[in-house]
Formats: sequence, structure tokens, C-alpha cells
Amino acid sequence: MRFMMLLRTDENAMPAGGPGAELMERMGTLLDEMTAAGVLLDTAGLTSSTQGTRLRLSGGRVTAAEGPFQEDGEVIGGYALIRAGSQQEAVGWAERFLGVHGDAWTLTAEVRQVDEPAAVGG
Repeated sequence: MRFMMLLRTDENAMPAGGPGAELMERMGTLLDEMTAAGVLLDTAGLTSSTQGTRLRLSGGRVTAAEGPFQEDGEVIGGYALIRAGSQQEAVGWAERFLGVHGDAWTLTAEVRQVDEPAAVGG
């Protein structure tokens, strides 16, 4: 099963200068482990919401708003797509993913199973 980890952060509460060399080294070690175990399918951090555009469909009309998007307190700062045998296993990987960030970060990981389409013609 595939799971998506949506990583949320408060852009105003991030450490000055973003992730440091020590964090990047710990993250690299974990990502290498996840890749070797066949768990990690894809991951990336996202640019600041100041560089984003949010589209909204309401009443059949699409509107666009330019970032930043802090009105709800958190923004999606990154993601990881993983392969795990269960929700519990996926949550365990998400806990480790958050744990490498240490005390200077406040992050939320939302872990949800990918809704796989049914096989066509199978």
C-alpha cells in the first residue's frame, strides 16, 4: 500500500536560515534507510508559500490567490510518498521522519493511504 505524508509547518516559526547541515545529514541518513528498505517512493520540501498560488473552486467558479498562505496557521512544507504494509507502519515512518528535525521545529505530519484506482480490464 502507498501512503502520503503531508508535512505541515508554520512558516513564521521555522528556525532562521531553514534546515541546517546537521538536520540535512540526519535526514539524508533516514532517507537512505527508507530507500534501501523499499519504503521511500518520493519526497521533497516545498518552496515558501510566498511563491505559491492557491486555486479554489466554488459555485462552479475558479479563483486564484497568491501566497503567502498563513491564514490557517500551517502550510504544507513538504511531502513523502511511501510504501508500507499498514497504516501503523506508515505512521511509524512518519514519527521517525518528524523525529530527525529535533527541538527547533514544529511540524505536523498527516498520513493517509493513497486511494489506488481499481485495475482496468483485470
